[in-house]
Amino acid sequence: MNKKTLVIKPRVSESELPNFLSKLTEIEVLYVDPRKLQGTKFKTMYESEAANMVICKSSTELNKSRGSGKSIGIYKEVKSDGDIEDILLASQKGADFVIVDSVDWKIIPLENIIARIHKSETKIYTTAKNSEEVRTMFGILELGVDGVILDTNSEQEVSDSKNYMENRTLPIQEINITDVIDVGVGERVCVDTTSILATGEGMLIGSKSNFLFLVHNESIGSSFTSPRPFRVNAGAVHCYTLTPEGKTMYLSELEAGSEILAVNTNGASRRVIVGRSKIETRPLRLIKGETEGIVGTTILQNAETIRLVKSNGSIVSVTELKIGDRILGSVKQGSGRHFGIEIEEYLIEK
Repeated sequence: MNKKTLVIKPRVSESELPNFLSKLTEIEVLYVDPRKLQGTKFKTMYESEAANMVICKSSTELNKSRGSGKSIGIYKEVKSDGDIEDILLASQKGADFVIVDSVDWKIIPLENIIARIHKSETKIYTTAKNSEEVRTMFGILELGVDGVILDTNSEQEVSDSKNYMENRTLPIQEINITDVIDVGVGERVCVDTTSILATGEGMLIGSKSNFLFLVHNESIGSSFTSPRPFRVNAGAVHCYTLTPEGKTMYLSELEAGSEILAVNTNGASRRVIVGRSKIETRPLRLIKGETEGIVGTTILQNAETIRLVKSNGSIVSVTELKIGDRILGSVKQGSGRHFGIEIEEYLIEK
C-alpha cells in the first residue's frame, strides 16, 4: 500500500503561524505560501512555483509547468461528472497529483476517481475539516486517497489525524505455559468485530496489563462450528485488551463502536471496530505463563473453539493446552495503569 500523506492547511493568522508550526515537527507537507516558511524544513504545496508541489489551475497550465523539476498537479472542485472527467484528463496528461475538493457528495465522487486512476502514477489528495473526515478519506474503497489536506487551527485535530494513520507494532515474545487450571464458571466476553480477521490475527488479552496472551480469532471452523473470522472469544470480563492509543480497556467495557487492536504473530496491529460484545456465563480455564522471570495469567472460556498461537505459528485450543507449551504474547516489565493509561508506579499483581 502506498504511503499516506497528511497535509496541514493552517487556519491561523500569520503571526500565530510560527508557534503553530513548532508543534508539527512530524508533518511532512504544508499547504501554505512558501514565502511564509523561510528557514523551516517543511515541504510546501501551493499555487506558487516556489513550492515543492505546485498547484495548477488548469490542464493547460499543467503542461506549461512541465520540466520545472517540481511535483505538478491540479486542484478541482467537484460538483458534477464533468469535473471528474477533468481530473481524469489531468491524470492522463501526467499530473503528479490531483486535489479533489468535493463540495456536497464526498464519498461517491472519490470512489469513482480512485477506481479509475488508482493504478496510475497520479496521487489523489482530498480535503478534510477534522480527524474523523481524515479517517474516512483514507478508508474509501479500502485503498483510500494518497493524501488528505486538513484545514484546521487545532493541534489536537492534527494529533488525532496522525494517530489514525499509524498502525503500531507491538513486541511479541514466547511465553512458557506453567499451569492450566479449570476454575469453574464465570462471565466471559465474546467480541464480534466489523472486520474479517486473517489467520494469525487475534487480540492481546491478559489479567495484567503488561502480560498479554495472543488469543486467535475464530476463522478456523470444525465439524461442529462454522468459521467466524470476525470473532474473538476473548476471555473473562476482568481481562485487559489494548486500544489503538496504547491504553487498556477491560473486556467488560467493550461495546458496539469501541475501537480495539487486532494483532498478528509478528506484532503488526490494525484498528478494528467492535460490532457486538456478548457477555455470557461459561466454564473458565486459567492459563498461567512465564517469560524472562515475569509471570502472568489470563482466564479464557474452556471450549475447543478458543485458541492460542504457539511459538511455531500453529494454533492450539485451550482444551489441548498443556504445561510446557510455548505460545505467543506481548510482555514487558511491570507498570501501572490509571484509567487505562500507563504510568510508572510500584505495583504487584497476582
